[in-house]
Amino acid sequence: MPANARNLSIDVFDYDLPDERIARYPVAERDQAKQLIYQNGEVTTGVFSELPSRLPEGTLLIGNKTRVIHARLFFPLAEGKRPIEIFCLDPLLPVDYAQSLGARSQVQWKVLIGGNRRWKRGALTLPLEIGGHAISLEAVRGERQDNTFAVTFSWTTDGPPVTFAEVLAAAGTIPLPPYLGRSAEAADHDRYQTVFAKTEGSVAAPTAGLHFTPEVMANLAQRGVGWQEVTLHVGAGTFKPVDAATLGGHTMHREYFTVTSAFVERLLAQLESGKPVVSVGTTSLRCLESLFYLGAGFAIGETMIVDGPVEIGQWVADDSRLTAVSPLTAAHGLRDLMATNNLSQLSGYTQLLLTPFATLQFADGLITNFHQPRSTLLLLVAAIVGDDWHKIYDYALANDFRFLSYGDSSLLWR
Repeated sequence: MPANARNLSIDVFDYDLPDERIARYPVAERDQAKQLIYQNGEVTTGVFSELPSRLPEGTLLIGNKTRVIHARLFFPLAEGKRPIEIFCLDPLLPVDYAQSLGARSQVQWKVLIGGNRRWKRGALTLPLEIGGHAISLEAVRGERQDNTFAVTFSWTTDGPPVTFAEVLAAAGTIPLPPYLGRSAEAADHDRYQTVFAKTEGSVAAPTAGLHFTPEVMANLAQRGVGWQEVTLHVGAGTFKPVDAATLGGHTMHREYFTVTSAFVERLLAQLESGKPVVSVGTTSLRCLESLFYLGAGFAIGETMIVDGPVEIGQWVADDSRLTAVSPLTAAHGLRDLMATNNLSQLSGYTQLLLTPFATLQFADGLITNFHQPRSTLLLLVAAIVGDDWHKIYDYALANDFRFLSYGDSSLLWR
């Protein structure tokens, strides 16, 4: 084991994932997926619908209420030519997700372009219809940065004004993960969203939540299990493999999150009670642990004034000054930070990389699917279970568990 996370080799987090173990489609009923349970070093098998009986009374579940947008747009070229694909990643103007998706005439987004060399000069136009009214959507390519572009979208209508969210819903398609190897189908528009999805902005689903049903949610409440939500808009970077021999050479992707003061108060009460906090998915966990470092920073005298979105860096978990702060003190610091700045909600960007070197602070457990080899999501699993991730994944492969976004579930306790 190296001395720190930066020197950790990604080769340690490789395993053989046969193609036939990747779930191309979800199970017929969301809550009938299998669930692997890891606790006290032991691994067992169950069904997701049994989750309420596996959680101690008083447990608090943290879900991600983000909603996947129809981020993949296809603009036609001349007859017989393949269309240009524009994959919307993040808003640029306005940079706020809600404001951008609510805009009624023009926005600018950071995008990926498929077939960029075939896009000659000028604007692309896509005709569509919303509510019986004709819409003309125009895309103008702007500045390039690495493999992404700034594209300005503008639209006109012969009817009442429509938002960019409505334009995407009518013109775009659900952006399924590339490893599924297929185009989105009608059923994906429902099944690639959680039943608690509310706030639009993600280009990938928080897939651990895909197994929940209204019945499971009701049973959780009956069992005395609490439920709270954060928003973290999942970016395409979640699928990006570690592209360096060691983690020090990898740039972690950046994602936008929002939490409310009511959520922080509930989290604080949970920590004071000493009862478990379980994250529904890696995205919720990334948000939750980012909040620890923000609160810990306030507790030691940093991050006193918030002027715009906050920023949590990739290596903040390596800061011994922050990790020395207790979770309860950090939660108080987070509440005080919001109170000092008179904030009812806190928004920002996290680039946090969780590894086996990062002790989890707020979370006691994680509900998650099975992740790709050599991925930052697998590193995050190891942050909870350490080297036992090998045992867990060997068990899943030997017992016919289905992998990746539409695959089966696991409940992992640290």
